[in-house]
Amino acid sequence: MARYTGPKSRIARRFKEPIFGFDKVLDRKNYSPGQHGQSKRRAKQSEYGMQLMEKQKAKYTYGILERQFRNVFEKASRKGGVTGVVLLQLIESRLDNVVFRLGFAKTRNQARQLVSHRHIIVNGEVVNIPSYMLKPGDVVGVRERSKSLEIITDSLEGKVNSFSWLDFDRAAMSGRFMSYPERSDIPENINEQLIVELYSK
Repeated sequence: MARYTGPKSRIARRFKEPIFGFDKVLDRKNYSPGQHGQSKRRAKQSEYGMQLMEKQKAKYTYGILERQFRNVFEKASRKGGVTGVVLLQLIESRLDNVVFRLGFAKTRNQARQLVSHRHIIVNGEVVNIPSYMLKPGDVVGVRERSKSLEIITDSLEGKVNSFSWLDFDRAAMSGRFMSYPERSDIPENINEQLIVELYSK
């Protein structure tokens, strides 16, 4: 399963955002990595550069590599509606992302691992494909024998479901994917229009 395994603090510093979660390095080094990171004479970023940075930020945030990301974009462009919003809705409907949103894992990397290690079920059946796209009405839960896993119980401790498009049942350790989220319900700081402009060139 291909995924980014490089230094996360370096990527967070490039975008000046904690895209992988809390990162104390950003407090000490809130500037781009590399020997010219602190230079005040950095060249002004081009329009293409801004579009590319936004696409890269989205890829790193959701843990998706280039080919898979482009495939999701092409699928979004074929559907009705605003392409950028549909793109984010499709990405949010990925199984690993929903496992993260439901609180079964503290990070998307943890969620991806839970899925690939066969701890997660969809509609009562084990699904071990992190990129599996959920449909409204699908129920995502934890396998019975996996409900006592420390990684899951620790993550759920104090968890409050704040997503209106997910119906979480703590007692059953499951959640229903009610609908695709509205753009206002997606908390990620991503300018999806720049991504659409980049791929539309």
